[in-house]
Amino acid sequence: MAQTKTGQPIVIAIDGTSASGKSTNSKLVANALGFVHVDTGAMYRTLAWYCLKQRVEVQDARAVAAACRRWKTSLRCEDNHVQLLVEGYYPTQEIRTAEVSEAVPHVAAVPKVRDWMKKTQRECIKFGNLVMEGRDIGTNVFPETDFKYFLDAHLEERSRRRAAEGVQENLAARDQRDSQRAAAPLMIALGAKVINNSQMTSEQTSGVIITDIKKRLAERQKAEATGQTSGVR
Repeated sequence: MAQTKTGQPIVIAIDGTSASGKSTNSKLVANALGFVHVDTGAMYRTLAWYCLKQRVEVQDARAVAAACRRWKTSLRCEDNHVQLLVEGYYPTQEIRTAEVSEAVPHVAAVPKVRDWMKKTQRECIKFGNLVMEGRDIGTNVFPETDFKYFLDAHLEERSRRRAAEGVQENLAARDQRDSQRAAAPLMIALGAKVINNSQMTSEQTSGVIITDIKKRLAERQKAEATGQTSGVR
């Protein structure tokens, strides 16, 4: 997939609620388009893991912000997936534990952490065209992108999905925390295409997104060829 006329990489923002299929669908979309996949949730999980490892109290916002300032990190793109390394190490398994899952919402609510994450996530553009999943990509990280999607499903269906993964999580409480936090709350980005996939498979959901992207890119390329648009992202 080529870049836009301006030479800037394309960013596909896929936001949504917990267990709405963001991870699965963003990977399917990235693979179909040949884009680089960025799981921003994994970045917050990595910080949560680091705080726990360093015995930082995750409910102490100042302590978490201080840890975020001092940790030594770098970005790596491996097999078209961006990873946030800590001192050269990527904790693949460690960030998926129940303890980390419980700590993530506290860490993610810290304003200074979200500022740091936004800066770091925007740096991912150096790897090329992106499919970036999260909760504030279209509203906060890349609000300028014209390719925004918001995934959702009924609470009962999302809870069923979590249970099928062997995870017990109060999604209603998580939704409330995400939407009410002061820093970059979860909300539908202006211009985002909302997809409720309660009755859809992952292939159907990603298919809707891929079809929409290809259609819009074709329209833009045609418009650019005739000089009808500029500054496309």
